[in-house]
Amino acid sequence: MRTSKVPEVTLAFWLIKIAATTLGETGGDALSMTLRLGYAVSSSIFIAFLVVTAAAQIRARRLHPLLYWAVIVATTTAGTTMADFADRSLGIGYVGGSLILFALLIGVLGLWRYTMGTVSVDHIDSPGMEAFYWATILFSNTLGTALGDFLADSGGLGFEGGALVFGAALVLVAGGYYFTRVSRTLLFWSAFILTRPLGATLGDLLTKPHAMGGLHLSRIGSSSWLALFMVACILLLPQRVPASRSVRE
Repeated sequence: MRTSKVPEVTLAFWLIKIAATTLGETGGDALSMTLRLGYAVSSSIFIAFLVVTAAAQIRARRLHPLLYWAVIVATTTAGTTMADFADRSLGIGYVGGSLILFALLIGVLGLWRYTMGTVSVDHIDSPGMEAFYWATILFSNTLGTALGDFLADSGGLGFEGGALVFGAALVLVAGGYYFTRVSRTLLFWSAFILTRPLGATLGDLLTKPHAMGGLHLSRIGSSSWLALFMVACILLLPQRVPASRSVRE
C-alpha cells in the first residue's frame, strides 16, 4: 500500500522551503553567471537533475526527506535559470514571462483538479498525483523567479524592498490560515508560490554587487552554506507524512 510521499506542512516545512528557494537563486546564478555556463546550458543541467531526482522520488514507496527536498532544490534551480533564459535571453521580459508562467501554472492546477478531483497536498500517494504535484511546483518556482526579479528590478523596490513585500504577503497568508476559514489548499499554493520570489530576492541580496544593493557574497559559498543549513534542518527537524486525509479545500 502506498503512503503519502510529501512531508507534513509545518513551520519547519516553510523554513526549509525558503532556504531551498534561496539556494535555487544562488545555485542557479552560480552555474549560469559565476561559472559562465549561460542560462540554456545551466537549465539543461538542472532539468536533467530534476528528471533523475523526480523519477527516484516517484518510484520510492515512502517519504525520504533528503530525496524530497533534493527534488525541491532541483525545481528551484531549474526554475531560476529557465526564467532568466526566457526573460533575458529570449527577450520576453519579466511581465511577459510572469504572465505566461501564471497561465501555465493555472492550467496545470486546473488539469490536476479535473483529473484527480482535488489539488490538496495532504496525501500525494499515487504516481499520477506526484506527476501533477511536481509539475505544479516547477511552474510555481519558475513563476516565483520572474515575479521576484520583476519587483526588485522593474518595480524599483530593490532586493530588500522585494523581500519585505513578499514577506508581508506571506504574513497575510499565515493570518488567513489561523484566523479565517479560507481554503487550506488555496492558502498552501499561495504560500508556496510566494516563498519562491522571497527566496529569489534574498538570494540576490546575498550575492549581487554592492552597487546593485547586494552584499556581494560568493554565489558558490552562499549556496554551500544554504545547502548545509537545509541538510541540518532536514535531519534535526521532524519530517513526517500528514496524519489524516481530512482537508478543508
